[in-house]
Amino acid sequence: MDAETAISDPFESTAREPGVPKPDPILVADGVQRRYGGLTAVDVEHLEIQRGVITSLIGPNGAGKTTFFNLLCGFDKANSGSWTFQGEPAQGVAPHVLARKGMVRTFQLTKTLGRMTVMDNMLLAGRDQRGESVLRSLIAQTWKTQEADLKAKATELLVRFKLDHQADEYAAGLSGGQRKLLEMARALMTDPTLVMLDEPMAGVNPALTQSLLGHVTALRDEGMSVLFVEHDMDVIMTISDWVICMAEGKVIAEGKPADIAGNPAVIEAYLGIDHGGSVSGEIR
Repeated sequence: MDAETAISDPFESTAREPGVPKPDPILVADGVQRRYGGLTAVDVEHLEIQRGVITSLIGPNGAGKTTFFNLLCGFDKANSGSWTFQGEPAQGVAPHVLARKGMVRTFQLTKTLGRMTVMDNMLLAGRDQRGESVLRSLIAQTWKTQEADLKAKATELLVRFKLDHQADEYAAGLSGGQRKLLEMARALMTDPTLVMLDEPMAGVNPALTQSLLGHVTALRDEGMSVLFVEHDMDVIMTISDWVICMAEGKVIAEGKPADIAGNPAVIEAYLGIDHGGSVSGEIR
């Protein structure tokens, strides 16, 4: 395998099976379980997320995808198991600490702050702001330069996401799709290495879907790792480098999009029957 092939297809020699080791994982999970009474919502024996690619997490409703997302990001607590992010333990670490380390996420139901302007939403995400210190805030010279730099960075991102014309508008006035764009732009204010997107296309009108797809692929092209939950299989097949399928809390299949499209276990999980056809275009 030559260097060009290695770069374009990091999974060429990776087996298509659940829990398979990856060449350079950024996130590794072992024995992660989340139980609610007698119900086991997540039961992942081993999972590795490859660095620098777009990995999609799919599965029927109730498969445990978002719960697993919440565990990895620190928004929920696992009953057992461990996971690492960039080689360091991440279980039990608070979300804001993980964000400082480079793991950021967006939400299916956006968390924009409606009574703040679009620009203030962006500035809120800036890292290590000196003006947040009570003592330093009293001396403008200690934070004014940094604030100007953060505003310049925020403006650049808003231009990139085509929200610059609404920088001074309240975030509550944005459409659902624009809020998704704002949340993604705000995540980039933290200079992340892993961006986790929970159904970024949900509720977005077709006019903005292609824009969001372009932004997701741009994250990978800029060297970031992307892990996202999505139901639209056309989206999955279009932009994913690797697909992980969950059902009943477990990982039942992994592979490239073409592998998953014809995987009998995946088709059965979605349709509830043995099916010899292809997943692509059939699941919504």
